[in-house]
Amino acid sequence: MFRLCDSRIGILLKAAALALMTLLTSFPILEQGYASGPPGADEYQISVDVGMVVLPVIVTDRKGQVVSGLGAHSFHVFDDGLPQQIAFFEPEDVPVAIGLVIDNSGSMRSKRQEVVAAAAEFAKSSNSQDQMFVVNFNQTVSMGLPNGVPFTSDVRQLLGAVSRIPASGNTALYDGLAVALDHVKTGTTNRKALILISDGGDNCSRISFRELLKRAGASNTQIYALGVFDDMFSGKDSSVLKLLAKATGGKAYFPESPSQIIGICQQIARDLRHQYTIGYYPHNPNPGSKYHAIRVTAKGPADSRLHVSTRAGYLMPAEPQTPLPTPAKASL
Repeated sequence: MFRLCDSRIGILLKAAALALMTLLTSFPILEQGYASGPPGADEYQISVDVGMVVLPVIVTDRKGQVVSGLGAHSFHVFDDGLPQQIAFFEPEDVPVAIGLVIDNSGSMRSKRQEVVAAAAEFAKSSNSQDQMFVVNFNQTVSMGLPNGVPFTSDVRQLLGAVSRIPASGNTALYDGLAVALDHVKTGTTNRKALILISDGGDNCSRISFRELLKRAGASNTQIYALGVFDDMFSGKDSSVLKLLAKATGGKAYFPESPSQIIGICQQIARDLRHQYTIGYYPHNPNPGSKYHAIRVTAKGPADSRLHVSTRAGYLMPAEPQTPLPTPAKASL
């Protein structure tokens, strides 16, 4: 069912800004890295579903080059300083469930051509067995693929899903991402990611940014965010995209021009194909507000020390989630 926006956009923008400021002053910010310390003033706390903690892991050497060919025996995982047993391991370049979450609001109209081209290049650069889907949003949220097609690896079908909706209206960014987080769970792959292309300004969502951030951190889904801003548009908000990326072990990009979107999407596709996935069941998980710090180390040939980038920690979820309106299905 479609939902109309409140016309009082100025009030909504102020409310969204106030909510973000409250979030930033209430929670520390997460930093990814090789050696994650206890939660401090510069770390954001992450939630995970009760059960297995799944970590996307990138390994680089001292020169910053990606390290390939490692096995589970090369990694050691620590939860609150305690060594953990690796229960699940996937090497590089395995299929990923990937959602393209596309902002189709009026502020994105001038970037439509580059966004569609970037989606095509991303699909071409991905694993041929990836499970891809599209979520389009402006003031409403809709699934881009035809009814009955939850995922696709067909580049032409994906292009149709991205280009079907004209750019117009307001921006329900948080609702769009929440719908994508729910849908990606239905993928059959262990690794999951979302690629968000937006100017970062929300003025039309039902859920709050605080709730979206909790869902994102609890999803075991990486969010890669591309902030394509227009100097004439006052609704841009890079902090939203940065926090979403940090909370999920992803990355936020801010191209200087729409023409750079294609290259960034190609880079994201390469990064996803050079990640390891590690899963473990934490000893004596403590639901509620207790923060669990994560540290992952890796050793290469001849015990060479490597740099590991992954999530820094998590919280067990303690609050029920607000249901979202059912997104509209794409029509053929």
